[in-house]
Amino acid sequence: MPAMGLPFTHLTSTKQLTRSDTDATLKTAQEMEGIVHKGGCDLLRGKILASLFYEPSTRTRLSFESAMQRLGGDIITADGIQFSSLYKGETIEDTIVVAAQYSDIITMRHPEVGSADRAAAVSPVPFINAGDGPGQHPTQALLDLFTIQKECGKIDGLKVAMVGDLRFGRTVHSLSFLLGLYNNIQLTFISPKELTMPAKVTSFCKEKGISFTEGSALEAALEADVLYMTRIQEERFTDHSEYERLKNVYTLKAAHLKGKKTIVMHPLPRVTEIATDVDALPNAAYFRQVRNGVPVRMALLAMLLGKA
Repeated sequence: MPAMGLPFTHLTSTKQLTRSDTDATLKTAQEMEGIVHKGGCDLLRGKILASLFYEPSTRTRLSFESAMQRLGGDIITADGIQFSSLYKGETIEDTIVVAAQYSDIITMRHPEVGSADRAAAVSPVPFINAGDGPGQHPTQALLDLFTIQKECGKIDGLKVAMVGDLRFGRTVHSLSFLLGLYNNIQLTFISPKELTMPAKVTSFCKEKGISFTEGSALEAALEADVLYMTRIQEERFTDHSEYERLKNVYTLKAAHLKGKKTIVMHPLPRVTEIATDVDALPNAAYFRQVRNGVPVRMALLAMLLGKA
């Protein structure tokens, strides 16, 4: 059955969300912040989250597990393909059906694009995509949206610039699709020519009539309301020399932001794309962005389990 407040049982992509879905999720996340401040609750007491992470993760995994614990639920976990039955040749489908025997809800990160759809197709319990290779990362996009709303006081009418690895960056793909639900959004895509935003996003923008520009100069992104930096992802390159050539192409420094109110976001981890002198600026929102992952994931866990 679809969750309370959401018309679906599984969350694999931001493209399945409507404006009413995102509004309901952000409203519930705001309520969950209050629960966090009170020290948690027992809303999901007796429920178990299977946390399956077959690709490295710190923030996503810890925030999902923190979210479940703050709601009074429990966690079982598997990490690393080499330590799982997938290494023995078990299919994703069998892994999910087995995990569902032990849990009430599943979240999975996997390096293969489309793995989340395969998992959701067979899962007898609610399933949440925690990242499928360079494909989608819907919960990151929702926490990004929550951060933008909190930092800017609105989402409609904003100018949002995305900088860095736009080709492989599942976070910027997912966020672009969500921003397309809002009014008068203007997007700026800044990247090296080798890492431009893929057609699945630019075609979506054209289809929805979303204003966007593309370029390669960081300066073109500095007038935006929100500047979303991303790292050049070494793990996505087949040619390491290409990564070495591109890895330091952008470095945002405090001097770039002098006199500006531009909100700076980053899905983290960062490498060299944001200098540490930016951290002390009031508009550096990326560590607040990390914190926002817990109430957003609390909201999704509770909604998909029919408790919110």
